[in-house]
Formats: sequence, C-alpha cells, structure tokens
Amino acid sequence: MGSWGVRIAIIAIIIVGGFVLRDRLSSSAGDLKVGDCFDEPATGGEISDVQHHPCTEAHTAEVVFIGDMTGDNSTYPSDDQFDQFAATNCLPAFTSYTGRAVESETELTMSYYVPNKEGWTKGNRQEICYILRVDGQPMTQSFKAAAQ
Repeated sequence: MGSWGVRIAIIAIIIVGGFVLRDRLSSSAGDLKVGDCFDEPATGGEISDVQHHPCTEAHTAEVVFIGDMTGDNSTYPSDDQFDQFAATNCLPAFTSYTGRAVESETELTMSYYVPNKEGWTKGNRQEICYILRVDGQPMTQSFKAAAQ
C-alpha cells in the first residue's frame, strides 16, 4: 500500500507543479488562455510553441480573445475569412479587454494565430487574438483594463 501512496504523491506534485510553473513554461500555442502573457516567436510561419511569462515580467504579447470559427473540415478558410473573423471578434475584444479605443490607440496593436490546414481538418477552429506593442518593445504589465 505504501508504494501507491508514493505514486499518488508524485502525481500530485507534478500536477501542482504544472499549475504553479505554468507562467514560466513553454507550451503549445493552442493552450493559451485569455489573459496569458507570452513571447511572440520571432520567426514567421507556423507557430507551435510559445514561452509563457507572468504578466509582471517582460513579455511581448497578451491574449485578449479566443474564439472558434465555423466551417467544415474540408474547406480551409481564406486569409480574408480569417481577417473578417478577427475584425468582427478581436477588435471589440481589444476594446473590452484594454478599455482603450482601437481607432485611437497608438501604443498597442493586435495580431492573431489561426489553425493550420492540418489542424483545421482535425476540427481545430480557434483563432487566438493577442495584443503587442507597436514599437515591438517588451511589456512588463498586463494591459487588462482592471489591472491598470
């Protein structure tokens, strides 16, 4: 019976450690949640992993919206369709999250991640919208309106 107790304790430590260290671990971009701060990868192209950070430490991006697009698995959306989804959903989320008007904002801008074709055919519909500074400099605070 003692070995089961040790196994359960090890599993509990791993789970608790994952929650405690989540803000410091690299993980799948698909695991991002609204309010997460992370470093936007410097390389273009397909993004799979991002480096999480507490929002009080230097980071380059902060998630403001995650939404699921609609569509069937066989028809991958065009860039215009992804852009339209962002305009309809991410821009209002920017204002709601930051308390700033998108139209007059000069410090922050927005970008987003979309599923690749393979992910889309497997049912991934998430578009992840995030803010970053226009000048590309790191942020050291959250830009959530309540955090200001």
